[in-house]
Amino acid sequence: MDTQYYLFLSLALFSIGIMGTLMRRNAIIILMCIELMLNAVNLLLVAFSTMYGRPDAQLMVFFIMVVAAAEVTVGLSIIVMMYRKVHSVDVNILNRLKH
Repeated sequence: MDTQYYLFLSLALFSIGIMGTLMRRNAIIILMCIELMLNAVNLLLVAFSTMYGRPDAQLMVFFIMVVAAAEVTVGLSIIVMMYRKVHSVDVNILNRLKH
């Protein structure tokens, strides 16, 4: 299969992730959209790695997945603490936590 299909799929996934991050107010959905963007980059790295025959990018994909798992862990713990304090996961309510 051509690499251009993977490029278009990755671009579509990344665009959906950016739109979801910018338009949504729910913190859990924002984290899911960030994960979608990271997976789009991983797909693109693997596609280019196979196209050029170099496995270096596949090793970088592994490290991106490890960082994404750590990001989800920290993000979900912050969301749980926010829910305990405010009883909502709406990110607009975070402005109230400043005072």
